[in-house]
Amino acid sequence: MNTQINQIPLEAEEALLVASRKSDEILAYDSQTGDDLGVFIEEDSGGLEAPTSLAYGPNDDYLYVSDYENSSVLRYDEVTGEFVDTFIPPNGGGMISPEYITFGPDDDLYTAGLDGNGIRRYDGETGEFIDNLVPVDPATQEPLNTPNFVFDSNNDLYISSVLPSGGVLKYDWETETTTTFIAPEDAPTIPGGLAIEPDDDLLYVGDFSEEGASILRYDLESGELVDEFVEPGSGGLSQASRLVFGPEDDLYVTSFGSDSVLRFDGETGNFVDEFVSSGSSGLDEPIGLSFSETDIFV
Repeated sequence: MNTQINQIPLEAEEALLVASRKSDEILAYDSQTGDDLGVFIEEDSGGLEAPTSLAYGPNDDYLYVSDYENSSVLRYDEVTGEFVDTFIPPNGGGMISPEYITFGPDDDLYTAGLDGNGIRRYDGETGEFIDNLVPVDPATQEPLNTPNFVFDSNNDLYISSVLPSGGVLKYDWETETTTTFIAPEDAPTIPGGLAIEPDDDLLYVGDFSEEGASILRYDLESGELVDEFVEPGSGGLSQASRLVFGPEDDLYVTSFGSDSVLRFDGETGNFVDEFVSSGSSGLDEPIGLSFSETDIFV
């Protein structure tokens, strides 16, 4: 007897991927509407616990995910979300509870965390530890604790320094020196997510505080405050954990305290909408976010 099985075909979608730390998943949302597309990487896939950051490999077809609980970096197929392998093993190179990962101009992988990690560099092909590029805060010479950093077009690094001093640091790629770029008294209460605008003139710094969370803009050359781009609490913003400019240059922000992703006008800073509504698809403690570099199957 022949049995016919009806199957639902997979559909390829462009997506906004969000690391949901508390639910241990990477969730996918329509890149145009914010509608729920489902779970892209499931809980415990490859041992994943508490994902915090996403990065696309510059020379392969993998999505790299930092695992906060296991102090590791895992690799997944960028189209299907299937687990590939463990790129950096638990505590590899002294990594502890990574908060952020990204590939640098040299195609190596850079990581940061809040347990005195500094900015650690790993070989982009093998995952072998290379060095601790920025181990301490220059103002205090104490171990650097940072949730986020960003490269500019000159390959210089801007770093949120949460502990011990606060403020924003700058690592000069040519001179290999680190200085205080924004003094603690001029920075947000808790420096969080960072972004550089598409024209590369301004540095955006999110405030991770629960009340009064805002986004400030600074001149990328001088470090002087330009304006308060997003007003405190705008659109329900609470604990601005990560910032990213979208395909149409609007600013997308993971609002850690409200379990949502908010969208702000990229020119005015005005609140546009709650792009991903609070708790959508089980979103819980969102941190890292990234627009997919290819269509994904969900």
